[in-house]
Amino acid sequence: MHKRIVFRNKLRLITIPLLSVKSVTVLILVGAGSRYESKKTNGLAHFAEHMFFKGTKKRPTPLDVSVTIDSIGGESNAFTSKEITGFYVKAASKHLDLALDVLVDMLLNSNFDSREIEKERGVIIEEINMHEDTPMRQISSVYESLLYGDTPLGWPVLGTKDTIRHTQKQDFISYLEGLYVPSNMVVTIAGDLPKNIQQVEDMVELQLGSLKDRKKIHASKAVERQSVPEVRISPKKTQQAHLCIGVRTFPFRHKRMYQLAVLNALLGAGMSSRLFTKVREERGLAYYIRSNVEHYSDVGYLEAQAGIDTSKMEESIKVILDEFRRLKVEKVGEQELRKAKEYLKGRITLELEDSQDVATMYAVPELLERRIKTPSDIMREIDAVTSSHVMEVAKEIFQANKLNLAVIGPYEDPSWFKKLLTV
Repeated sequence: MHKRIVFRNKLRLITIPLLSVKSVTVLILVGAGSRYESKKTNGLAHFAEHMFFKGTKKRPTPLDVSVTIDSIGGESNAFTSKEITGFYVKAASKHLDLALDVLVDMLLNSNFDSREIEKERGVIIEEINMHEDTPMRQISSVYESLLYGDTPLGWPVLGTKDTIRHTQKQDFISYLEGLYVPSNMVVTIAGDLPKNIQQVEDMVELQLGSLKDRKKIHASKAVERQSVPEVRISPKKTQQAHLCIGVRTFPFRHKRMYQLAVLNALLGAGMSSRLFTKVREERGLAYYIRSNVEHYSDVGYLEAQAGIDTSKMEESIKVILDEFRRLKVEKVGEQELRKAKEYLKGRITLELEDSQDVATMYAVPELLERRIKTPSDIMREIDAVTSSHVMEVAKEIFQANKLNLAVIGPYEDPSWFKKLLTV
């Protein structure tokens, strides 16, 4: 049974005991990401994530930080998205106090040494190069730039080479002052915890309880205006074209969120999904094809992504759109519906075996919505989805004026693609 408490400085702590594991994960989520950046500072959130590992007052060098974790056989990492930045250490449960100490030290006492900043510029620019040279990774960024345009949600999380080259130490300090505040942070500790949870709470309060809360900066609300299908092409000489085709959907915690999850599982999650079966197995049009849903705090989308032979683009797009259309006009059979729901519940069950996945499962909704849905709650929501729900969602989202197509490949003119976009 999880426990949630809020300290006096508004920092939130979630503890989740797991009886079947011997590890513990300490995860700190911050409501920070590229959505909170300006045009000039795009990429700053991700750059800062890197810099937290580059030395603190207590552990002055990057090696000092990594040796601390390696010496207990633990693992540490971080991630940055549009709305969330996360840091975690996973280790044997007897090292809980050290895991917490390292994370707090990184977040509160990082040096942001000018020499390390200069070195890390090159690392991030190479990361940008890697994404630009890997269309399979880059295509989702092109798709989001189509959806959200020249706004923070439409900009790349990694930033641009130009913004990375011009980032300075004061940029990091200003960014942290505006977002790394207790009321905008969630500490989640999951795994083999002491029987007396108060010990864990005291440990966190000792490390973070004195941190002063401040007013945080806010991101501007997304504005969606679309009345016709839209296409964005990123020209690139390739033998295989990569595409994302999809529609605008719902924000995080929308009432239809789990209905959409079931629809997505039917459409393109797993090797027996409709898209995988039709596009790859029956027609041999793609090596990989899948669908995915993304929820932000105020908007969301569904996308189908695939790598296609450039000579088979028209056929592939038509097949994908046919599967969108089928969900609008044909009721899903009970057996297929049950399979999709069991797929989703099975994935949750697998996540429950990993303390890191469990920590994330609880922390994200707490950070974004200040409420938690347990795995059992989520499974009940999934079980409640009916064939009628799936059809209702499909009719709502699969409309021509909501269709968007992003393509990376040897193309220039979007007009030909626009003619294909109808459901």
